[in-house]
Amino acid sequence: MPNTRPRRYSRRRFAAGLATLIAAPALAGRPAVVTILGDSITAGYGLPASAALPAQLQLALARSGTSAVVRGAGVSGDTTAGGLARVNFSVQPDTDLCVVALGGNDLLQGLDPKATHANLDAIVRRLKARGVGVVLTGIAAPPAIGRAYAADFDAAFASVARSEHVAFYPDLLAGVGGDNALKQRDGIHPNAAGAAVIARRLAPLVARTLRARS
Repeated sequence: MPNTRPRRYSRRRFAAGLATLIAAPALAGRPAVVTILGDSITAGYGLPASAALPAQLQLALARSGTSAVVRGAGVSGDTTAGGLARVNFSVQPDTDLCVVALGGNDLLQGLDPKATHANLDAIVRRLKARGVGVVLTGIAAPPAIGRAYAADFDAAFASVARSEHVAFYPDLLAGVGGDNALKQRDGIHPNAAGAAVIARRLAPLVARTLRARS
């Protein structure tokens, strides 16, 4: 009787190899993972998850032809110091790109722009060290709080983006901050329509940054 063991073994190997070949394109073509490290705006304060910024950004990217899964890593009330403290575990290992959307609470609390700069710089450096791409968003400070402070605060974000060579979106609330129809009753947080505006404006830069990394 002929020995059929070698044939069975080779069939197993062939089947395993075929499965690998079939799976490889799916893995290579998986949607990018984008994490937004932020505060209450990212967390979707006052909104259902489906209307919050992460979901809206994922939708805006899809409409522009960019396949991505957008995760929210927002904690209401978080400052840049809070983001720095949790960046290593809040931004999961499979993240391809992190949108760093912090600083609003630093502004509300009148924190030293030098501390904001240092925290943002450390966050960006940690992400880059892990091979995670970065889009850094700023928050435009109103001159009414003091022109010198506003200038120093705004410069902190631009300086980090420039020195660390990462994509920069100067004002997360552009198109929303001055329009009460796009904000909730507190006059601070975007409503669903406002979150959609932020997502639509931010999506092109996120998409370009993802393409540059592919």
